[in-house]
Amino acid sequence: MATAELAGKHLVLGMTGGIACYKIAELTRLLTKAGATVQVVMTEAATQFITPVTMQALSGHPVYTSQWDRRVPNNMAHIDLSHEADAVVIAPASTDFLAKLVHGMADDLLSTLCVARDCPLLVVPAMNRQMWQNPATQRNVAQLRADGVEVLGPDSGPQACGEIGDGRMLEAAATFEAIASFFAPKILRGRRVLLTAGPTFEPLDPVRGITNRSSGKMGFALARAAQQAGAEVHLVAGPVALETPWGVIREDVQTAQQMHDAVMREVSGADIFIGVAAVADWRVDHASEHKIKKTADRALPTFTFVENPDILASVAKLPNPPFAVGFAAESGDLEIHGEEKRARKNVPLLIGNLGPLIFGLDDNEVILFEAAGATKLPHADKQMLAHTLIAEIAKRLPTRA
Repeated sequence: MATAELAGKHLVLGMTGGIACYKIAELTRLLTKAGATVQVVMTEAATQFITPVTMQALSGHPVYTSQWDRRVPNNMAHIDLSHEADAVVIAPASTDFLAKLVHGMADDLLSTLCVARDCPLLVVPAMNRQMWQNPATQRNVAQLRADGVEVLGPDSGPQACGEIGDGRMLEAAATFEAIASFFAPKILRGRRVLLTAGPTFEPLDPVRGITNRSSGKMGFALARAAQQAGAEVHLVAGPVALETPWGVIREDVQTAQQMHDAVMREVSGADIFIGVAAVADWRVDHASEHKIKKTADRALPTFTFVENPDILASVAKLPNPPFAVGFAAESGDLEIHGEEKRARKNVPLLIGNLGPLIFGLDDNEVILFEAAGATKLPHADKQMLAHTLIAEIAKRLPTRA
């Protein structure tokens, strides 16, 4: 399915030599699935790790490896291949190729194409940790950034050489997210966004607890969209099994109290707070230290409940609060309960949906509640809806002094 950031984009995907070439097969699949056209260009070294036939099958286009390729009518592949490109992406980008870029060397098709391009250049480094840490490599990366080249990664972890450290290439999914983020309009550039997402879990004893059906998908989609819009994003997540969006700082919590404490610790300096999490209203007073056992007379256990802190209201009551956005999941009468909740919480914007109907699904339909009235947004998948909501929030932000 096409994505808004990459649909219709034409990318030249340059591959240099390295074991990380295997990741580019999946990256190419993700890019084409998102609606991008991918033109692969490989160095001779890259063909030692993965074949041009494989990359042609995945991209749907002939692969170029030589600057003397006669398939290009004017024999100027280094000029023609990048003419229609929205960006050139080098992945994996070897130590040697980074050095070539810094010095403007042009001794093969890919390096010549990079020198002759008139579109953005993104590089995804992949190398051994010693090669990454080498002062020469660090100088080269610093110079590339100074020259306006976008450097994505590298990651840290186990390497093909058996060592562990910085230098390994980002995984295909992370590279895809970083490329998509590059193309997204930066309507929140310079802003700091704090979000909550997912359910909370209130323990009854060490093995049991009270939770809800929130999947966290909407909150994580909003975190991704805010990051792609240029914001610095801090995500406080309840217990969910979702991948952290690219470029987002994630903090995991379980209980409502832990989520409240994390938010109040991070809210200073935030421009926007979005309370997406389905936070438990109550918790058990003095949860059992040990697993609650059945009694011989089968008597049911009894619990005393206490109210959890109201995170959204706590943020709204701050002396200089961020632009606070709440979420309301209702089982009925959304138009009535949504506006009532917005006024009670004293927030400028509240996003309402029929919670039990959408928990866990990949799409949603919401209503925006604000003092000026209510606005219903079209039904959409949660990621597309997240981009729409971030745009709506950005339009409502107070102008900076």
